[in-house]
Amino acid sequence: MLKLRLITAAVLIPVVVGSVLWLTQAQFALFFAVFAVVSGWEWSRFMGLQQPMIRAIYAVFVAFVVLVCWLYVAEYPDRAMAVLIIALMWWLCALILVFTYPKHDRIRSSRILGAMIGLLVIVPCWLAILELRNITDQGAYLVLFLVGLIAVTDSCAYFGGKKWGANKLAPRVSPGKTWEGVISGLLGAAVFALVCAWFFGFLNQEWKEIAVFVLVCIVTAITSVLGDLSESMFKRQVGLKDSGKILPGHGGVLDRIDSLTAAAPLFAVCMGILIQ
Repeated sequence: MLKLRLITAAVLIPVVVGSVLWLTQAQFALFFAVFAVVSGWEWSRFMGLQQPMIRAIYAVFVAFVVLVCWLYVAEYPDRAMAVLIIALMWWLCALILVFTYPKHDRIRSSRILGAMIGLLVIVPCWLAILELRNITDQGAYLVLFLVGLIAVTDSCAYFGGKKWGANKLAPRVSPGKTWEGVISGLLGAAVFALVCAWFFGFLNQEWKEIAVFVLVCIVTAITSVLGDLSESMFKRQVGLKDSGKILPGHGGVLDRIDSLTAAAPLFAVCMGILIQ
């Protein structure tokens, strides 16, 4: 399993980094849209759909919504952040659903609501990555920074939880996560953000701006945990271990970007405010 994970990562990381750095904005939008459509295919299982044709229809529906969103933002670029802010409302609802699980079962088991939630999870993440990449000349590096921030948060949370974990965070949703692990992840995120902000000069070297940037990164890291827990909740609801099998050793696309789905919209909105 570990060998498969390493091989998949060795192939996927250069592809993702190369696409972020060298593709045009339109090419990158199309590239990341592929991930969105595959995520839609995987999300259909969270809705309890089993027939391939029905699942494919939902994936095509996700592609259609992505296209509409792309055309809308191209026509009204100043409204992209407003779309992301509205989408963030879902994550407030997700917070309630996660920490009250298994209550509100009707909400999670409704296929109509599940389809709507899937759109709110997948499409804003796609839009946020595009907006973040285009927000400034350093946008591509901000995208890579966000991915790195989430990776550091997850890694520090994992090892911190293994070392000191005693108090469960949300045992009914994800029994392995602990408060000690989350705190370790946030500390790792803060250090990573501080080093990157100073070294790469994402903002002016004023200590107040750097402090605000680090605070934004900590809040983003917290939100990424919610994204992870949210997907775990939906998988548990339908008895799934992984969202898919497209990435050997890793599971599905949603298993890799679950933290990003919650973190990307928030980070893009915050960076839009800071840079402006």
